[in-house]
Amino acid sequence: MKSSNFLAMLIARSLYALVAFITGIRPKFEGNISFGTERKVYFANHASHGDFVMVWVSLPKKWRDKARPVAGADYWLKSPLRRFIINQVFNGLLIMRNGNDPKAITQQMTDALAQNVSLIIFPEGTRNTDDNILLLPFKSGIYHLARENPDVGFVPIWIDNINRVLPKGKVIPVPMICEVNFGEELYLQENEDKDAFLQRAREAMLALAPAHKRAQYAEKG
Repeated sequence: MKSSNFLAMLIARSLYALVAFITGIRPKFEGNISFGTERKVYFANHASHGDFVMVWVSLPKKWRDKARPVAGADYWLKSPLRRFIINQVFNGLLIMRNGNDPKAITQQMTDALAQNVSLIIFPEGTRNTDDNILLLPFKSGIYHLARENPDVGFVPIWIDNINRVLPKGKVIPVPMICEVNFGEELYLQENEDKDAFLQRAREAMLALAPAHKRAQYAEKG
């Protein structure tokens, strides 16, 4: 094994152990997963830099090995360490978030799915740091990805409490029990337009949030 591969494996195992220790998160049992390992788009709420790691740890190993987080190149290419982690540890798919060609990003993700991998995305487009909003509106990118890949299943995920473990601007995590809930995969329906798909996908994600939290934010709304 190459030294870089060994280091990547070591970092992956260390991150796995650290996240499991801090959050209590463990991989789901394969028998409890209703979808296959390949050509899925996992879409989750976004409140922390640790979100994609939470999804990654929660997947059973066969699913995890196929999952590639979609991440901003502007952040992950800033230093050799970040570049090594996103490329060698997570096999991330780097996109230019501030580019002016959203079609190129959709094509980049479509090309990755064609290689029988799965993707982890965050359709809010940015971290939700507003304490008065449970889930931000979805950007349209998830719809365009579904339209280009109507045979790909989109799996909603709710990550609960991670914003309290690693709030925006903080680098030292606070140990706290978290949950990662998976829903049933959904597909773009025939003649379903953008607004209808975005609303259905968003509602599927919100349905996975704890009931008391949905009630709490409904009162705020």
